[in-house]
Amino acid sequence: MNEPGDDEPTTESAVPAELTARPRTRARGAAKKRPRRRVSVVGVLGELLITAGVLVLLFLGWQQWLGDIIVGNQLYGQSVQQSQEWIKAGGPTKAPVDPADPAAPPVITASLANGKVFGYLYIPRFGSGYARPIAQGTGLPVLNKGNLGHYPTTQMPGAVGNFMVASHRKAYGGDLEHINDLRVGDHIFVGTADGWYQYTFRNLQFVTPTDVAILDPVPDQPGLQPGDRIITLQSCNPFFSTAERIMAYGTFDSFYPVSGPPPAEIAATVSGKS
Repeated sequence: MNEPGDDEPTTESAVPAELTARPRTRARGAAKKRPRRRVSVVGVLGELLITAGVLVLLFLGWQQWLGDIIVGNQLYGQSVQQSQEWIKAGGPTKAPVDPADPAAPPVITASLANGKVFGYLYIPRFGSGYARPIAQGTGLPVLNKGNLGHYPTTQMPGAVGNFMVASHRKAYGGDLEHINDLRVGDHIFVGTADGWYQYTFRNLQFVTPTDVAILDPVPDQPGLQPGDRIITLQSCNPFFSTAERIMAYGTFDSFYPVSGPPPAEIAATVSGKS
């Protein structure tokens, strides 16, 4: 009997494993090639329309939101530069509108060309970085530059009557985007080469686009003789619609000559330190 470890052939086959393994079926050659998907005109057109829609949405986002922030910052920078030039030029250049009233503020009497910037609007309620140019005229070439447009048939800042300006609600700087946030007692300032006119907000009003009585010296009171110095801000309402107009009214109460310091509420804004 053989002992364990003796060299004796076993009963297991000595045939190599690779010879006994089952041959694999190759599916690559046998598999049928799938037909390529046809590109249809309708499919291409659909993809183009989707791409165009995305681009339109991106453009609207830029114009309505991001664009307003960028344009607003640019307009603020312009206001700081112009204000510093006016301050360096020094003192009022216009006589009071009413010589019998020494307290009457100076009023611009010169004829202004369409599109000429003559002032800046400051509203602390809208933030310390808010300053928007006021230009003569209300056409789109004026408003689309980020300006508030002055109705030439209405009075100038500080004059007895109705100083009325209009602007876009959104886009091109969104000058009056937050007009509905004004609260009774809020101050509205208009800065010119002569100084800063302070108005106090009084109320809001909603009118139709055809209501022209708001342009009268006393808004919505045709034929009534004015006694107050009024500011009227106008924009579209609601957002992204021209269905109606939203109006904000304020009355004049103070004037700060450019030869002195600006009003404390907007001092940092005027100097660019906001």
